Amino acid sequence: MKRYSHRSNQDTSDMTKQDLDITKLPHWDLTDLYPALDCKELEQDFTHLMKQAEEFAGSYKGKLSSLSAEEMFEALTAYEAMETRMGRIYSYAGLLYAGDMTDGKIAQFYQTAHEKLNNIVSKVLFFTLELNKIDDKVIDGWLDSSAELRRYASWFDGVRLYRPYQLEDKLEELLHEKSVAGRAAWNRLFDETMAGLKFSFRDPDNGEVRELGTEECLDLLSNKDGAMRKAAAEALDETFDKNIRLFTLVTNTLAKEKEIEDRWRRYENPTTARHLSNRVEQEVVDALVGAVKDAYPRLSHRYYKLKARWFGVDKLNWWDRNAPLPETDDKLYQWDDATATVLSAYRRFSPKLAEVGQKFFDNNWIDAPVRPGKSPGAFAHPTVTDAHPYLLLNYLGKSRDVMTLAHELGHGVHQVLAAGQGELLSSTPLTLAETASVFGEMLTFQSMLDAEKDEARKKLLIAGKVEDMLNTVVRQIAFYDFEVRVHNARKDSELSSEDLSKIWMDVQTESLGDAFIFDDKYRHFWCYIPHFIHSPFYVYAYAFGDCLVNSLYATYLKAPEGFEAKYLGMLAAGGSLHHRDLLKPFGLDASDPAFWNTGLDMIAGYIDQLE
Repeated sequence: MKRYSHRSNQDTSDMTKQDLDITKLPHWDLTDLYPALDCKELEQDFTHLMKQAEEFAGSYKGKLSSLSAEEMFEALTAYEAMETRMGRIYSYAGLLYAGDMTDGKIAQFYQTAHEKLNNIVSKVLFFTLELNKIDDKVIDGWLDSSAELRRYASWFDGVRLYRPYQLEDKLEELLHEKSVAGRAAWNRLFDETMAGLKFSFRDPDNGEVRELGTEECLDLLSNKDGAMRKAAAEALDETFDKNIRLFTLVTNTLAKEKEIEDRWRRYENPTTARHLSNRVEQEVVDALVGAVKDAYPRLSHRYYKLKARWFGVDKLNWWDRNAPLPETDDKLYQWDDATATVLSAYRRFSPKLAEVGQKFFDNNWIDAPVRPGKSPGAFAHPTVTDAHPYLLLNYLGKSRDVMTLAHELGHGVHQVLAAGQGELLSSTPLTLAETASVFGEMLTFQSMLDAEKDEARKKLLIAGKVEDMLNTVVRQIAFYDFEVRVHNARKDSELSSEDLSKIWMDVQTESLGDAFIFDDKYRHFWCYIPHFIHSPFYVYAYAFGDCLVNSLYATYLKAPEGFEAKYLGMLAAGGSLHHRDLLKPFGLDASDPAFWNTGLDMIAGYIDQLE
């Protein structure tokens, strides 16, 4: 998951760095994957993979339908082994690149590795394509006659979901091979451009101009000083405006490429591919989106009017959306404090959860400092099941940074627990992948709230949690709405930057309400959201996860006995079960429209407390 963390409430970024002990911040150790980008182990793996792929194609291409169940299991085992080895290389190249997107040598290695792997994947692409040409009776017969193969039933089901949308083999191969010079190349252009942007921030106190990176400048939007927030907003607008033609071109090109492929595959609408990937039905997503949009007035509209009153104004400026409340102090969480807070919260719920989480801190699986060229935001990357996950943060010491650590650690723990399923079954669909992360946030928030005795600080904690939930639910559904409108509009013609900005402003005013003053300086802020570029329609998974966790947590509070075992079992299942089966032990059903209102009611309840 990528989300933006925030800085401590200091007057300048330099002061924050002085006050935060950056020597305690961990750097990840990628040698668990490979010793170096030019090491012999990598070259040997590339050579071995190409040989494996060629032998695999020679043994099985055109022959799958005639295999026995035992032979099919041997083929699937060999395929999974190749997926694991390729995943290790993909992970190493991707993590190295995320650590510094401006290093030319790393960028070259990243691209070359992807091109080599793309050639290898082309050799084995036939496997899933050919499976989808086999009658269901044959596949079901395999599963019925082999317990070993039956364990992969959900993987076969996932492959078969794409059967109606599959193209001819040569077309599939062409699309795959062109991806490194098409979609992936545009993604890389976006990443390297965003990582290299500089924002001329004029300090309102002394007039000094400093060049800031994306993460630093975005963070100043949550500075305690309103003048600092306004200056950051102006710096962001100025740089975005200078680069908007490039971001408009990238957005248009990727949207058109997606429209062409969707049309060839006969997808029902632009979101279909994402729903298939997430193993979630269109009607379930529609129910979620409808419930959140219907709740805008009682959630975001109501909260931000309340926040405006706290600030003593009729309306907030748009750059004050993430402003800390006037009573907020300058509390800074050193890394050791954040670690103890999160692990303690995890341990209070489940010693097992904390035990797994501790490994990330003991073994350099986390990269926390802000530095030039590093990917902004935060994410957890699972790598492969015979290694371990890594976490990337941009830690700056705020309470929200502590929550981001809790969030990403939840992902990491989930990935460790699911690794036992093996490479093909461990990956959880995005809708459920956000469950452990958001649950980790909830545990940490409740722990901090329970420990706080000062009523004023409790109000600040609750308000901070509400804002995080609104960012996770309302903002992400608004993002989804923006993408739907953009992709539908792109079918007819190319969109200008003003077209994109109008859609952005329409969606923002609808979702945030009339508690804000929006001006033209906010019109280009669609351009920096990486999910729009990398993973179209990914964003609703955050809202899905938040509402799901709210319902899960309410279930836990009502009946804590036995909840831990069921929860850990759900995480360990990875992607081996459908969301319906994973939620059944908790008595929850995401296909029920009332399910989403249960989660949204929890957010409304926190706002009730604040009022």
